[in-house]
Amino acid sequence: MKAADRGRLELDSEECKGCGLCVEACPPKVLQLASFLNRYGYHPLTYLGAGCTGCGICFFACPEPGAIVVWRAKAA
Repeated sequence: MKAADRGRLELDSEECKGCGLCVEACPPKVLQLASFLNRYGYHPLTYLGAGCTGCGICFFACPEPGAIVVWRAKAA
């Protein structure tokens, strides 16, 4: 049985400038740059859909305020 995600990401593709710092910094490697472009012409960040640990490293690596918000799940 697969463990539940320990974190939840809120991504704002219009704030993302596609630098990829968060992708490189993500320990579980669950982030990637999208194949589509946002309205500014950048490939924004996308979440692969599972595996987030809620560590927040992507948030701290991101130079754009508001592009990434990380929520940690409460312990059961």
